[in-house]
Amino acid sequence: MNRTPHHHPLRLRRSVLSVPAANPRALAKSAALDCDAIIFDLEDSVLPEKKAEARAALIDHFKGLDRASGCEHVIRINSLDGPDGALDLEAVLDCMPDAVLLPKVSEPQDVLTVADWLSEAGADDGPRLWAMIETAAGLLNLTAIAETGRTQGGRLDCFVVGLNDLRKETGIADIPGRPFLVPLLLQVVVAARASGLDIVDAVFNDFSDTDGLEAECRQGSQMGFDGKMLIHPTQIAVANEAFGVSEGEAAEALAIVAAFAAPENAGKAVIDLRGRMVEKLHADQAGRLLAKVDLINERKRNA
Repeated sequence: MNRTPHHHPLRLRRSVLSVPAANPRALAKSAALDCDAIIFDLEDSVLPEKKAEARAALIDHFKGLDRASGCEHVIRINSLDGPDGALDLEAVLDCMPDAVLLPKVSEPQDVLTVADWLSEAGADDGPRLWAMIETAAGLLNLTAIAETGRTQGGRLDCFVVGLNDLRKETGIADIPGRPFLVPLLLQVVVAARASGLDIVDAVFNDFSDTDGLEAECRQGSQMGFDGKMLIHPTQIAVANEAFGVSEGEAAEALAIVAAFAAPENAGKAVIDLRGRMVEKLHADQAGRLLAKVDLINERKRNA
């Protein structure tokens, strides 16, 4: 079976800030923040009696959004099992965000139902879909869920891990370093990559603990996550740094690309770079890293 590692354009998702749609002050401030993506939340952070008010506020907010800012705009809807999910999707059509985040995705049909609804509503060209992986069933069905992104028109392009709900459902302890969760997190990474999806790590709840956040961001980056879901603007800079590209990494990538471009290495699949064996796959990785650097620099220019 032919698989494409990345079926969608490279996007920055280092810092993904969740903003309650029912909080007018947070909505107003969000436009000036230096995060790569904003999740406008209609689900957990909005009380049931405030859902309608939050939808109206969000529709109004989207009328003034700067779509050229480079920031990805995402709306997290409520489950379609309840009364608000369908109303949220109607609001999505009014807002037309870059993506819709589906909560508590447990099986492929959770994704397909929304994808079909959007297609029937005439929104074939957008928005994309993100899936929250935050249930035991979701973990058991990871591969099948991820495959809906690769095989069903590519509308699904990102997983977001939700550990608060997963801890609640499974009883796994909330311990610094996430020792009992790391095996599960790595399963999500592997399933996402096998189907060409991006993947965003879970929130770090104590936004006053900068050292703890830095450590968890570093861990997430080393595990292969693209970025981290955040709950407070003070966390943005830490996530951008941890999931960014260091000067040393950029210099090494440039050296690899230049080495393979040298005339003496034309047609070679493996070369000797300063006493180290470097393969063509490393050149491909280096090229993608440099493309990420270009996106980061573009974001800085637009800030």
